Amino acid sequence: MREYLMQLLESTGELTAESILLRLAISVVIGGFIFLSYHLSHSGSIYSRKFNVSLVALTVITTTVMIVIGNNIALSLGMVGALSIVRFRTAIKDSRDTIYIFWAIVVGICCGAGDYLVAGAGSAAVFLVLLLFGRIRNDNRALLVIRSARVNEEKIEALIFQQLSRKAILRVKNTTETSIEFIYELNSKFLNRQNAAGGKTLTDMIYEIGNIEYFNIVMQSDEVSS
Repeated sequence: MREYLMQLLESTGELTAESILLRLAISVVIGGFIFLSYHLSHSGSIYSRKFNVSLVALTVITTTVMIVIGNNIALSLGMVGALSIVRFRTAIKDSRDTIYIFWAIVVGICCGAGDYLVAGAGSAAVFLVLLLFGRIRNDNRALLVIRSARVNEEKIEALIFQQLSRKAILRVKNTTETSIEFIYELNSKFLNRQNAAGGKTLTDMIYEIGNIEYFNIVMQSDEVSS
């Protein structure tokens, strides 16, 4: 029994050079599809070419690790212990980036284990899903920041309610003895439709009240985090 266990732990699962090169080549090819998918589903400031290249490298590296481990249980346990001390603190700018990281790792595991069908079929399914839904964007929010004399408090609140109804949510209301500041939040699409409706814009209406120190519109997006 002891001899059998020792043989099992020392088993290396040696591969031929052709098999190793084939697994690495397939991981590179599927990694290219991951690269293409990330490029198609990300745009603007959210797209990181360095991160995209890293996904391909991660796929190949994971495949290499799986080839080295093979059927050697002792080596696999040692590799798990070595990797457990590594901590990654790279900031994820988009929640979809986590999907691509797991995708690259899973493809590397499949290719390293020689399960090419699973790697190819799974990657094709994920590619189609991200191609269809990957370009979905969160609705940008607009913050309306208004600072005025305090005597205009009721006029500003009435105007915002009249023009934006319940679409504008009051987030902050700061007051002093002589001034007042409002911060409203609303969907930017609704604000654009309101300004494009013709006639006076919301900015013109606010300044017509008088004694307005400033009226700022700040756009927020959930795409990029600090």
